[in-house]
Amino acid sequence: MHGDHIFGLPGLLASCGMAGTGQQQIDIYGPPELGKYLEACRRYSKTQSSYPIKVHVTEPGTVFEDEDYRVVCQRLKHRIPAHGYRIIEKDRTGHFDVKRAATLGISPGPIYGQLKRGEIVTLPDGRRINGADLCGPTIIGRKLAYCTDTVFCENAIELAEQADVLIHEATFSHQDAQLAYQRMHSTSTMAAQVALAAQVKQLIMTHFSPRYAPGNALQLSDLLDEAKAIFPNTVMAKDFFTYDISRQDEDPSGKKQTDKRQGSRKQSANRKTEEKQTQKVAVV
Repeated sequence: MHGDHIFGLPGLLASCGMAGTGQQQIDIYGPPELGKYLEACRRYSKTQSSYPIKVHVTEPGTVFEDEDYRVVCQRLKHRIPAHGYRIIEKDRTGHFDVKRAATLGISPGPIYGQLKRGEIVTLPDGRRINGADLCGPTIIGRKLAYCTDTVFCENAIELAEQADVLIHEATFSHQDAQLAYQRMHSTSTMAAQVALAAQVKQLIMTHFSPRYAPGNALQLSDLLDEAKAIFPNTVMAKDFFTYDISRQDEDPSGKKQTDKRQGSRKQSANRKTEEKQTQKVAVV
């Protein structure tokens, strides 16, 4: 509930309400005091919401789950209660080979849905088709971990285990480690050590002290150098920074890789992506 983590939330919610997005409900996950804080902000600012806001109190364990994602949290190590989060995208069945199904004389229809799910179906002519044989390799879900505020701790490593991306605070330089321990924040090297121990693919550092602003003896570039000496695949977040987490069937540029079967024969990479609208979810 420190101010740098919550001051922007009322304004964001007000902007969402005025944007006319048609959102039916916004679910927010955070500590017990969060609901009272938001209610006070709405009351004293006379802000009216065009949609209901539901605040969920987080406890260690699973805090959200649907058919596509699961979000878990763990307590971190800070001066006040703080949680880190792990967002897990569930594995998906591999791409369904429509052309191969047509070659087998299977007409489009509800049966395609069964085959896509890997079910065994019986055709009108008596043939039994295993849907798994018409699908590519399972698409492994992506994983993201978010850890701040915290000093180095084992729970952060557990949350980040083999994640595609770890977003971790790096408030202080390694040279200011004493301050980090006093204030229960991480240094750049602590963030890198968590990434290394958890065997993540990418570390994104954030939450930097203003003491490293340009013109000071130590600057943010020094923190980046410190982290890279331990975990080379490290970048620093900044305003408007974005990072795309590629799926298993994509290369780092975001382009889909071609699925190869039956020797060198290339299968069609064209497929229709089905998307569904999900509720907006925020964690604090």
